[in-house]
Amino acid sequence: MNKKLISAMLCATMAAGMLAGCGSSSGSSSASSVASATADTAASTEAAADTASTEAAGTTADSSQMTIGISMPTKSLERWNRDGSYLKEQFESKGYNVELTYSDNKSAQQNNDIEGLIADNVDLLVVAAIDGEALSQVLASAKEAGIPVISYDRLIMNTDAISYYISFDNYTVGKLQGQFVADQLDLANAGDKTYNIEFTAGDPADNNATYFFNGAYDTLKPYLDAGTLVVPSGQTEFDQVATAQWDTSTAMKRFQNILGSYYSDGTQLDVALCSNDSTALGVTQAIESDYAGSNQVIITGQDGDEANLANIVDGKQTMTVYKAVANEAVATLDLAVALLNGETPDASLIDKSGWDFDCTYDTSSYDNGTGIIPSYLLVPTVVTKDNMDAELVDTGYYTKDADGYLHPVE
Repeated sequence: MNKKLISAMLCATMAAGMLAGCGSSSGSSSASSVASATADTAASTEAAADTASTEAAGTTADSSQMTIGISMPTKSLERWNRDGSYLKEQFESKGYNVELTYSDNKSAQQNNDIEGLIADNVDLLVVAAIDGEALSQVLASAKEAGIPVISYDRLIMNTDAISYYISFDNYTVGKLQGQFVADQLDLANAGDKTYNIEFTAGDPADNNATYFFNGAYDTLKPYLDAGTLVVPSGQTEFDQVATAQWDTSTAMKRFQNILGSYYSDGTQLDVALCSNDSTALGVTQAIESDYAGSNQVIITGQDGDEANLANIVDGKQTMTVYKAVANEAVATLDLAVALLNGETPDASLIDKSGWDFDCTYDTSSYDNGTGIIPSYLLVPTVVTKDNMDAELVDTGYYTKDADGYLHPVE
């Protein structure tokens, strides 16, 4: 299907929906006029009619004639390898051609990669941004070319080229981490007991990082305010605890400095709240090498990276919040198919697609600076040593070897 026609039909459908939503007879008449006028300016009335007939029949445009451009941040983090592989597999299973790029965590390279995908005349873009603030110009070119853009996992900021956002409920990820700590320490019944906690957050360039941190911090704030939780370093602002590019080595060095400055006198560290697994890996390494205490520190994470799952088995990390990115890829495929058929997906896509995982449709939470981006948000899961078989192995995402360690299914 011609991308300009897709874009025109999307605009017509959106305009008609907004006008019809006014509930007046004049609004309905105006909506019909807009749709009719747009159809007249499309490639041809016959083409628009054929498309409408195809949609009514519940079939899809010829996927073998379409190419999906997928732009991932990097191969250096395990999870993005999984995302890229799952997305490619999903689209190819439905007959689409796929161009998949990884940008080595370099924003300039990602801009160049996306420019290349646009030049290759892809029919739709799926973009997981390295820097959510750095893609406005190149995505303006995508919009001009009539290419729908799905912002994948990380919200892309300050551009009206984004059609939809698909991710997990990122604030809930942080809430799950914070609530896990509250439950493990029974903070609600702590009485006069106090516990020491340190925070390690993610990349400032990643819009999700603040959601993760705020979800955890907001959950624990009542205990911080009450003095039940204490932060000896005093580092409680996101900018103080952020980790550029989610880098393991950076997280390790920062935490070594914290341990040397605030815990070398025997002060006990009870919790290291880390926003994801790559930072948790660095913090765990710092604790192993530089922490003078003998207690078991609660360490949180996110993603279910293989090395971190091994640490959970070994008792070095306490939990991770797992996001089933295979399901995220399934949802992305169904959203993309609807867009390529000229539809304007809404909450009904969830039921029509028959997903066997939880997802919500959100039209209020994610403003990228140009307005609210309609979002499909999947639900994450807490994984510990006690439930990892049920959540990860029995579901088919990982295998378990003879020594009890988990490995992602390739």
